[in-house]
Amino acid sequence: MLKRTHKLNEININTIGKEVIINGWVDRIRNLGGIIFMWIRDRYGVVQVVFDPNEDVYTEAEKISIEYVVGIKGIVRERPAEAKNENLESGEVEILAKEMEVLAESKTPPIYINREEGNEEARLKYRYLDLRHSSLQRNLIFRHKVEQETRKYLDALDFVEVETPYLTKSTPEGARDFLVPSRVKKGMFYALPQSPQIFKQLLMIAGMDRYYQIARCFRDEDLRADRQPEFTQIDLEMSFVEQSDVLETVGGLIKHLYSKILNVEIDEIPVMTYHEAMEKYGSDKPDTRFEMLLHDATEKAGNRDLKFLSPSQDEHLKYFVIPTDEGFSRKVLDEYVERGKKENLKIGWVKRQNGEYSGGVSKILKNSEMEIDIQDGEVAILGVGKYPKINEFLGRLRIEIAKKVDILDENSVKILWVSDFPMFEWNDEEERFQAQHHPFTMPYLEDLERYENGDLSKIRAHAYDLVINGWELGSGSVRIHKRDLQQRIFTLIGLSEKEAKERFGFFLEAFEYGAPPHAGFAIGVDRLVAIMTKAKSLRDVIAFPKTTSGTDLMADAPSKVNAIQLRELGIKVEVDN
Repeated sequence: MLKRTHKLNEININTIGKEVIINGWVDRIRNLGGIIFMWIRDRYGVVQVVFDPNEDVYTEAEKISIEYVVGIKGIVRERPAEAKNENLESGEVEILAKEMEVLAESKTPPIYINREEGNEEARLKYRYLDLRHSSLQRNLIFRHKVEQETRKYLDALDFVEVETPYLTKSTPEGARDFLVPSRVKKGMFYALPQSPQIFKQLLMIAGMDRYYQIARCFRDEDLRADRQPEFTQIDLEMSFVEQSDVLETVGGLIKHLYSKILNVEIDEIPVMTYHEAMEKYGSDKPDTRFEMLLHDATEKAGNRDLKFLSPSQDEHLKYFVIPTDEGFSRKVLDEYVERGKKENLKIGWVKRQNGEYSGGVSKILKNSEMEIDIQDGEVAILGVGKYPKINEFLGRLRIEIAKKVDILDENSVKILWVSDFPMFEWNDEEERFQAQHHPFTMPYLEDLERYENGDLSKIRAHAYDLVINGWELGSGSVRIHKRDLQQRIFTLIGLSEKEAKERFGFFLEAFEYGAPPHAGFAIGVDRLVAIMTKAKSLRDVIAFPKTTSGTDLMADAPSKVNAIQLRELGIKVEVDN
């Protein structure tokens, strides 16, 4: 075998005159009827190889097709001035081929390799070919660097990397578990972990003090473009700490990654409460790269006659201002009004021209003599409804309009913490309160005492999310570390003492043997890498992703299994037609 002496990124002006051997794939071929040019590609770069008709190797080159795997021996020479290619790192040189060996032949690929085009399903079906694209390889290498720098950073802070089980007990809370049947104990099931939550808390009880893991997690939930059934997170937990210690540690990690890998320095990361985020941005993951903040005009409205925009006792009048009226015709703005109606919200709009209200609800505002903060050439979107529904609607509209008027700076990096999330949220389907983050989160004890027998949604939690440019990057919380408080929370979400023991008995028992105060966090690796690389989809930063229906088109999974396997597991399959 012609075994390489140089990777392709090492072929440059410093190797001129040297005999080299390269290995790689044939990226493209130009046969000019007297001389043959080939671009050879490997993970590291691309180099042009010239086959001269006076050399014996020329005849072999005529038989080569794209994506053949080859070894080539030749002499590096400088390209003529007019033939130099500034778009290639090796564009100043080329290799004059002296010898070639075909290491593997290739059929004509079913997808393009040297340009990112083609049907998405075909690219996923032939993912091993799709991964030859340089951009996808760069993303995977970038991901590798993120994980390596994470390990370096956390190791320097005395964190210990500990693996936790993939086969564990099903404790359904949140998304559905992926279940794994046991052959030895028929009728019994393991579950794949939705996160290492319980195990990392047990490691704190075990005295590990500082744990981390780049962990695989599994959730059987409805998929979206930014969600996969299996994903990776940087998971960490710390003992004898408060919330501020976790924010400092995780914030420091993010700053380290941006600085080391992207050479971008991140300023101090601000903290915003959940309530402030919802009031100003209509979202618990606010995009702070632009203004267009939500304003509360409920007090301004007072007893004024605002017709259909008059808020009732439990409603709020909110608005935000678009900094331009270009592209916002009556038709466009009335569509926003109709969308609000479908959500039982009252939406209106008004423009400002020559110092006067114009269009939409201008007459209502003029007659009521109510002033809102809007300048000439701007548009205000107003809405009336109950909290938080009206905030959420206007928050979604705010992001949509920001994209429409192109005020999102794609090169800007705005990071913030959102803290003090509600401990509980109402589940309409089950008609009960459930934990918004998870039931192991420490509530504000003063809120618990005040609202335990009333409106549970008013109880705040020591929970916090990290947000980058409007994307939730991860979440964490201070944990409950006393059994009586943990049982109290289980009771509030409708788990009896018996049910809690069945699901979490081993965990609750561990609290009886001295659990330290502890807190932690988990960062979504897929999303972090997608944000840092500006990838269009999470699939672009995952080696072998699933489709939005959870299907692996390449491996044809999920798939049926044979009757013998099912019989061994004691399982009979019934499928509804």
